[in-house]
Amino acid sequence: MTKNQVLKGTFLVALGATSYGMLATFVKMAYDEGFTTAEVTSSQFILGIIGILIINWFQKSKNKNAVVKATKRNILQLMLAGTSIGLTSVFYYISVKYIPVSIAIVLLMQTVWIGLLLEMILEKKVPSAQKIIAAIVVLIGTFLATNIFKNEIQLDWRGLLMGFLAACSFTTTMFTANRVALGISAAQRSLYMLLGGIIIVFCFGIATQNVAFNFEIFLKWGIILSLFGTIIPPMLMTAGFPLTGIGLGSIVSALELPVSVLMAYFLLHEKVDLLQWIGILLIILAVIMMNITFKKD
Repeated sequence: MTKNQVLKGTFLVALGATSYGMLATFVKMAYDEGFTTAEVTSSQFILGIIGILIINWFQKSKNKNAVVKATKRNILQLMLAGTSIGLTSVFYYISVKYIPVSIAIVLLMQTVWIGLLLEMILEKKVPSAQKIIAAIVVLIGTFLATNIFKNEIQLDWRGLLMGFLAACSFTTTMFTANRVALGISAAQRSLYMLLGGIIIVFCFGIATQNVAFNFEIFLKWGIILSLFGTIIPPMLMTAGFPLTGIGLGSIVSALELPVSVLMAYFLLHEKVDLLQWIGILLIILAVIMMNITFKKD
């Protein structure tokens, strides 16, 4: 792997993480215009699937018969795995409805220690001391970043619960995405996972949408949400991670956290004090600790 390839991969992963980081702020702005969670998630997934279908068609036309087709087993596995994408979007978007974006993104970053716990249970693998320390650093950073020590800060329990559930489902997404149907193209994998996710989104919409569906969401926010949440990040990260490796890629993808907080600070005017910034930096440090390798001479 040349330095130029690693640099290219780093750039792609950074762009993907930055796109993800912008998402919650756009969702919050859509809420301010009166759109519902069901409208936001539905527009994002429907337009996202259309976008991925176009990418698949383009790749098939360009490569002709070189594209490996997904089997029925692949499709079923990816759709089942994709249900966690739908759950993540629903939980995360409900979360930002009740608590600040800067807090919701911190809760989503709990995937660092939840993933470690899941790996330990499913693979019966005891984590290294380095990873355990990183998990503890994440928890300390979370206490600081959520301003839990300040008595005047009152956070809605619904937002906190949904934020934690979003972290759990996102961990499931990452765990399955790296193990299911790896032999087919990234565009195909994204498509079938989104088809699984949209089933959850539609079920949620049917259960919660008590007013007439406002189709203006598709033009006002749907395109932006699908681009920054469904199309651009997965494609960039899928292309970037093989060039950077999992370790460096995971470190660079932590950019999502400061980008999300800065977007909320500048566009939503959310207050972020010094203690919260220290907590955010600790979480980023923990991600670096989790993925860096120390070599003995």
